[in-house]
Amino acid sequence: MGLIDTINEKTGTDHVEQVNSNAASLDDLDTIETTQSGRYAWLVSITAAIGGMLFGYDTGIISAVLVYIGTSLDHKTLTANDKELITSITSGAAFFGAIFAGMTADKYGRKIAIYVGCVLFILGAVLQASAFSLAQMTVGRLVVGFGVGSAAMIVPMYIAEVSPAKYRGRMIGLDNMSITGGQLISYGIGAGFAHVTGGWRYMVGGGAIPAIVLCCLLPFCPESPRQLVYHGKHEEAKDVIRKIFPNGTEEQVCQKVEHITTHVEAAKQITAGKSQWWVLKQLYVVPANFRALVAACGLMAISQLGGFNSLMYYSSTLFALVGFSNPVAVGTVIAGTNFFFTWVNLMLVDRIGRRRILIITMPLMGLALVCAAIAFHWIPINHDLTLVAGAKIGAPAIVVLIMMIVYVGFYSSGMGNTAWLSSEFFPMEVRAMGTMMLTMTCWGSNVIVASTFLTQMENTTPSGAFGFYASICILGWVAVYFCYPEVKGMTLEDIREIFNHGFGVQRARELQKEQKMLSKARRAGENLSDGSV
Repeated sequence: MGLIDTINEKTGTDHVEQVNSNAASLDDLDTIETTQSGRYAWLVSITAAIGGMLFGYDTGIISAVLVYIGTSLDHKTLTANDKELITSITSGAAFFGAIFAGMTADKYGRKIAIYVGCVLFILGAVLQASAFSLAQMTVGRLVVGFGVGSAAMIVPMYIAEVSPAKYRGRMIGLDNMSITGGQLISYGIGAGFAHVTGGWRYMVGGGAIPAIVLCCLLPFCPESPRQLVYHGKHEEAKDVIRKIFPNGTEEQVCQKVEHITTHVEAAKQITAGKSQWWVLKQLYVVPANFRALVAACGLMAISQLGGFNSLMYYSSTLFALVGFSNPVAVGTVIAGTNFFFTWVNLMLVDRIGRRRILIITMPLMGLALVCAAIAFHWIPINHDLTLVAGAKIGAPAIVVLIMMIVYVGFYSSGMGNTAWLSSEFFPMEVRAMGTMMLTMTCWGSNVIVASTFLTQMENTTPSGAFGFYASICILGWVAVYFCYPEVKGMTLEDIREIFNHGFGVQRARELQKEQKMLSKARRAGENLSDGSV
């Protein structure tokens, strides 16, 4: 009854009761979700996930660029502040790119924002590759950031809306696989061009390739069925649903469109005649929406502030600091670990569930960071983050590397990817705005890490910095335990119900038990029917 209550509260109409008089239950209109989906949804999700490479490649390649850029800009060596500037400016621009995508996603559809992100990324890559001054490099990183923010916001939401409920976690996980794959590729390219004169220009210029590929493939992808229904294109929505669920009957296709239409019309009633500012406020003034926002953005903030991006941006700098002679190659080990365990998350998230994975992995992340902080205590590092003259790689440096691998493994199989699934928490009427806030939280937190990591290492020592990140992981685990519900296997329309009951941890369990019982009853009925025939 959460949908009915919400609409009646906002509109004072009897629309939902009229809809329900035509169908005994909205769930009866969604039986197509129990049929086997085809390859189409996977191909669309894989194509859209290339957008994740815009995020991943940029995140990874800057680590190598900072090591090999030398005196190419303004004929001088970059200071720590210069490095933090060209790293963090992208995150800051991505913050505003997410706002643009969120403001236009409902009006113009999901695909337009992806196209815009691709164009911006291509332009930014060209500006960076041709830069001979810190100013032009900064502008190039700024333009790239706008594109990355737009793509990072819209791609997970688009995939969520074209995915069958039972595979939604894995399909959104494809975006995360693309992000970590882009990071791994960037490290390989960084190592490959390490000893090429001006090699860093090839590194940043190569970032335009995934954007060009995505631009060429996007015309073959449909707009999401929910957006098509939102804009009154019901027949086009049916065509897309037929392709997503090739084993569904024509009646089930029509019922699915009716099911989506019911919720879309409800969302339209809530937002009819309202400004985008009013819609944004509904995330804060409607209690259920606010709880969804806290759960989603809270996990995203923890995933960024817990130290992972310090490794992605500065891993080569960090491993050079502790004495490794080929820090980019060592950083590739981190990127490879990140990619592999993202695949592990992809395989497990719809089986084990989002919440259980987080509960298992987050405290282990904290433990790995504590061990790294202790090991740093025994590495002779000067205040300016240079290794003491004559110092060699010893056991503490090896321990740091091992603990970073362990940390990244648990991060990638846990909250690093699960945080991006949280766009599924938001109801249709505020989904674009909610996902915008989720992405803004990502990049806002990202700016904090990117712009303070080296300074924090100098001021609090590496041990203090990694101890701080460990505490965030542990406190985040406590927050997840009380405030992050399990929504595996639930449709986007059903998820809105759980946040009407606090943070919905218990309510989600109850709904999933009901779904299992209903599914068993349906199978029993089908078996009985087959037997009678």
